[in-house]
Amino acid sequence: MPTITTKDGASIFYKDWGRGRPIVFSHGWPLSSDAWDEQLVFFASNGFRAIAHDRRGHGRSTQTWDGNEMNTYADDLATLIDKLELKDAILVGHSTGGGEVTRYLGRHGSRAVSKAVLVGAVPPLMLKTEKNPEGLPLSVFDEIRAGTAGNRSQFYQDLALPFHGKNRPGSQVPQGLLDQFWLQSMQAGLKPALDCIKAFSETDFTEDLKKFGIPTLFIHGDDDQIVPIGASARAASKLVKGSRLKEYAGGDHALPATQRERFNADLLAFIKE
Repeated sequence: MPTITTKDGASIFYKDWGRGRPIVFSHGWPLSSDAWDEQLVFFASNGFRAIAHDRRGHGRSTQTWDGNEMNTYADDLATLIDKLELKDAILVGHSTGGGEVTRYLGRHGSRAVSKAVLVGAVPPLMLKTEKNPEGLPLSVFDEIRAGTAGNRSQFYQDLALPFHGKNRPGSQVPQGLLDQFWLQSMQAGLKPALDCIKAFSETDFTEDLKKFGIPTLFIHGDDDQIVPIGASARAASKLVKGSRLKEYAGGDHALPATQRERFNADLLAFIKE
């Protein structure tokens, strides 16, 4: 399997398909790079080099005890970009992966990157605080921790429903998508999965967003039940100068899967601008 080794010795699995301008995809919690397979095939088939990695603790990467936080996730992404010698790359991050991309740009800059796309992403801050009153209370994330620690298999099956909007009247989401979510989730180590909940919910990306100096597109469903749009994309897009927000009416959290054709078309159009 193709891997890169981080400074603390973790092995990070990645896929590298196609040739051309690189697009690097960062996945959500608690998934793996497999969540991007349809995008990887689509873009690799349309003249791009499509790359996705398993975040440490997830998928086929090392299940580390330490380092399951945003600074290290961003440094791992930087190591991947450096070792593959990528230039003029487009970074695409979904959910927690959007936080990873944001922290990467805030921590490492955009020397190797020309555009960014944040999809259903967690920045600027998910947690409700005095300065972030629209965020979600800590109790919400404590429930996620309890569910993950108590019976993660059942919790992931249950979580797949609001994640994909399957609990909404008239939903046409096939069972296979829910099964795929469960399968990928079960590949994440329990300790890294628990640590990542704190990382995606309590990390403040405000200052990182202010450092963006590249064209940026936010894509978010206005019925996202996992990362509500008000405290995320609508707030984050105001912090990135010149960015655009594309809202999907009635859209859920899993837009790259549930609205694949529209998402792929919007991403391709933005890249080609």
